[in-house]
Amino acid sequence: MDLYIYYKVKDADVTSLQPAVAAMQAALAQQHGVQGQLKRRPGSKDGLQTWMEVYPATPAGFGTALDSAVTQSGLLAWIAGLRHTEQFTDVPPCA
Repeated sequence: MDLYIYYKVKDADVTSLQPAVAAMQAALAQQHGVQGQLKRRPGSKDGLQTWMEVYPATPAGFGTALDSAVTQSGLLAWIAGLRHTEQFTDVPPCA
């Protein structure tokens, strides 16, 4: 299962958030073998940017580990509003 998590960040908080996410993703990669990606929508609106974390091919239980890592990393201090998580699975090829 692939996880896509998006959220808003104040322009002023980007320089604090980015290294914290990078450190969290590095720890998750080491502990769970999942290489996270960090993306953002170009530009900002009303002083807010939209950021996205992508975690492809996550193992069972990874969501719980991710939630714990987010709490431990302090990311929520720099996120404006909620983190929204979407789950996607691969579509098998047509027969």
